[in-house]
Amino acid sequence: MSAIVTSSTQLYWIAGFAIVAAVVNGIGIFTIFRYREWAERSLSYFMCFAAGVLLTTPLVLALPRALDKSQYAGIVALFGFLFMFFSNELIKRRTDQESLAFGITAAEGIGIHSFVDGVVYTVTFSISVLTGVLAGTGLVVHEFAEGVITYLVLLEGDVTETTAATYAFFIAALTTPIGAFVAYPIVSKLGQTSLGLMLGFVSGVLLYVSAAHLLPEARKYEKTHSTIAFVAGVVLALFIVFTRAA
Repeated sequence: MSAIVTSSTQLYWIAGFAIVAAVVNGIGIFTIFRYREWAERSLSYFMCFAAGVLLTTPLVLALPRALDKSQYAGIVALFGFLFMFFSNELIKRRTDQESLAFGITAAEGIGIHSFVDGVVYTVTFSISVLTGVLAGTGLVVHEFAEGVITYLVLLEGDVTETTAATYAFFIAALTTPIGAFVAYPIVSKLGQTSLGLMLGFVSGVLLYVSAAHLLPEARKYEKTHSTIAFVAGVVLALFIVFTRAA
């Protein structure tokens, strides 16, 4: 398989991963709805594994490729990280309200985050299958945790369990493929320099999601083998990168 993919193949990969992400998110919601105790026990492992993959991918693969295409990709990566940081801070400030406002506003933030995930699929697969698969793997795994978290956040907003599950699916699951398909017509027309800048931005987003979002969140559900799950994510990403490069 060549490093650069044709437009039709690229769209198949993007659509496939975006739809799988929505399905995995839905599975997370269903699992916490039906098997709450097991889902809460396993949540830390999913988040730590996803963090390992998503931390390794931008540092080892995505950001170096972005810098090959544009010398300003590193600066744009910083903007990507800061964009996610300040977005998260804004959400935190707005959620310091009563329970219903907390649930709605937090869910709104998760919906935007999931939409950005869809954009990430489009940008990374526009660079290469390897970059897309690595970023996509980490994002798909973290979709399970995101589905669980969205459901729990909505419950804190004083809605029924059935309503929380339904809203969580629309907010966290469906927004990812929507983001991918909305971004595709735009990204597919970009030149190599612009694509490099966009990949730099995505690298910053991935670094934030892994280091400043997933890992701190996982610490709330700290388990005995959480570190092993994180290292397994790092090792898997490195293995895929170096076996493809060999």
